[in-house]
Amino acid sequence: MERLVDLHVHLDGSLSLETVKELAARQGIEIQNDDILIKKLQVSKDCRDLNEYLTKFEYPLMLLQTIDSIEYAVYSLMKRQSEQNLLYSEIRFAPQLHTKKGLSQEEVVTASLKGRQKYFDELRQKENIKEGDIPSFYSNIILCCMRGNGNEMENEETIRIAAEFLSDSDGVVAVDLAGAEALFPTSDYEKLFAHARAEGIPFTIHAGEAAGPESIRQAVDYGTARIGHGVNCIHDKNLMNIIAEKGITLELCPTSNLNTKIVNDIKDYPIDKIINNKIKVTINTDNMTVSGTDEASEMKLICDTFGYDGNMRRIFVDNAIDAAFLSNEMKEKLRGNL
Repeated sequence: MERLVDLHVHLDGSLSLETVKELAARQGIEIQNDDILIKKLQVSKDCRDLNEYLTKFEYPLMLLQTIDSIEYAVYSLMKRQSEQNLLYSEIRFAPQLHTKKGLSQEEVVTASLKGRQKYFDELRQKENIKEGDIPSFYSNIILCCMRGNGNEMENEETIRIAAEFLSDSDGVVAVDLAGAEALFPTSDYEKLFAHARAEGIPFTIHAGEAAGPESIRQAVDYGTARIGHGVNCIHDKNLMNIIAEKGITLELCPTSNLNTKIVNDIKDYPIDKIINNKIKVTINTDNMTVSGTDEASEMKLICDTFGYDGNMRRIFVDNAIDAAFLSNEMKEKLRGNL
């Protein structure tokens, strides 16, 4: 079974059914039957757009408002990814969305790191890993700022917390900008990313998913290392050249893009055009539960549809390791585990 990497996976969109039921039970919330839960958590094949897709985050976010629930959610997602034979992942979430019951963003991030450490401690013990080596599966955290009205202070706080916890390979490794791209343009966040740059925080930005090439261009101008989705770069040849020249990597999420109607048929997915323009791409899940997918399924979907062979699959994995928010030393250790 091949080892894969998922650089773009949202915590709140990737809780398994079992995890959701456990979180509800721990908080004394009535557990609904599986059919009802699945409708709350997963889009159907006739999902209309990104707005409908985003409604599937409401229930998991309601459950993720305590220290215990956040710690357990990160722990269980990492366990799930490890059991799927992933080599590495970068799990992302927005701390400000987990403060509805009084937690501070700092408490949210601390809880997530505790869950991460708990899983690693178990895995290291199970695999008898020596000091300085990494276990068979490794994972880090990306903190998302959110597009929106009136949350500038919360976004600045996320940058401050990221700077406080930042590590080059062990914990919080980057920040992101997520949310309703069509309603809140990337151009509104110039000051925010100037702050991130000043703090030396690496970042990726969701762009070119629900908006056009201009959104991606703004992200590139801010100095982003990666683009979340980015498929709409295909409408601007000059922009594609810039992305390729700068070595910016796209975090493609095929099934998610099908769900949100960026394309209506996987055969129309523009991955060939992007690759032919010498842009590095990675294959990711986005939201395992919302989209009903996993990393192996995403890789199979793309390779089966476009006839990519084992060499191409390895290129996707190599691209992901190259683009990971990790030190060069850690990247080599990951390659040693391939």
